[in-house]
Amino acid sequence: MKKIGVALVGLGPGAEPHLASFSALQERMDLRWCVTRDIAKVGQVHQKRQSLLLANVRLTSDLNEVLADAAVQAVVLATPANTHLAIARQTLAAGKHTLVEKPLDVSLQRAEELVQIADASGLCFGVVLQHRFRPAAVRLRELLNAGELGPLQAGILQVPWWRSQAGYYDQPGRGTLERDGGGVLLTQAIHSIDLFRSLVGVRKVVAAQVVTTATHQMETEDFVSALLTLGNGAPGNLMASTAMYPGRPESMELVFSHANVSLVGGRLQVQHHDGRTEVVEGDAKTGSGDSIMDFSPEAHTALHRDFLDAITHGHAPTVSGREALLTHRLIEEILSAGAEEPQRHHAASL
Repeated sequence: MKKIGVALVGLGPGAEPHLASFSALQERMDLRWCVTRDIAKVGQVHQKRQSLLLANVRLTSDLNEVLADAAVQAVVLATPANTHLAIARQTLAAGKHTLVEKPLDVSLQRAEELVQIADASGLCFGVVLQHRFRPAAVRLRELLNAGELGPLQAGILQVPWWRSQAGYYDQPGRGTLERDGGGVLLTQAIHSIDLFRSLVGVRKVVAAQVVTTATHQMETEDFVSALLTLGNGAPGNLMASTAMYPGRPESMELVFSHANVSLVGGRLQVQHHDGRTEVVEGDAKTGSGDSIMDFSPEAHTALHRDFLDAITHGHAPTVSGREALLTHRLIEEILSAGAEEPQRHHAASL
């Protein structure tokens, strides 16, 4: 199988799992370029690429130089959310398949515009929402598709994460609408929300509370709770926060008529009413604390492999732009429901 030439744009912390994944996929892909606007990072990346056996990768600050390379077939964007539309417009116009980090962009309007451009290009376009590729999540989807669990009766999603003020939100642009586009929902909990929505569906946001706690000084929200009506009409509940020290793995509890499902981080436990129990072990580290990249890159590797397969066989990746857009719309609905309540304002005085 011919290797696919790839370029990585962006060398911040979010690039680390991508680089580790590229190292594991060298039989499928050829990482030819890394692009950064911060030339001071080049030395750091040089050490990183050496350790990952990526020593032949060229470094540049000129995206046009990369797009002119006919051997580059695909570009991965690991840049801040507010750059995705502009950069992806360039990469797609240059005929490069494009994979962007979550979220699509900082607003629903810009996200929709990006997906329209990607659809019109006819190229492969995907979004990095890798929780769908954890082995436990894959197995749970298999059980749902097989109908073994019975009809869904209720679902709960909790994302009790932690981000410190000094270690995270004091960094330029963090927690702002301009750079990130949102707070805990769009920037952190989006992975879990995307998996939850793709598994059980969300028909309606019944009510929501959206606040910024006194724990943080930031523009956007750090605590959200919502009542949901799930895809089949069952009740649902969501809670997401970056104010829950020291941070715990995200969890999903699903009540079915024939079984109860618990998905905590990367570990799945299915308890059937007939006494059978199924367990799928997974990585306990999920980046739930201040060490935001403290998790295994294996799900990234599976997502990249899926994207490479989509390019090779000419179909959409599992997490297409359209799929990611559905999750962005759900987040917008939750925020809109919360904006109707007084709790949307800063909670420091409570």
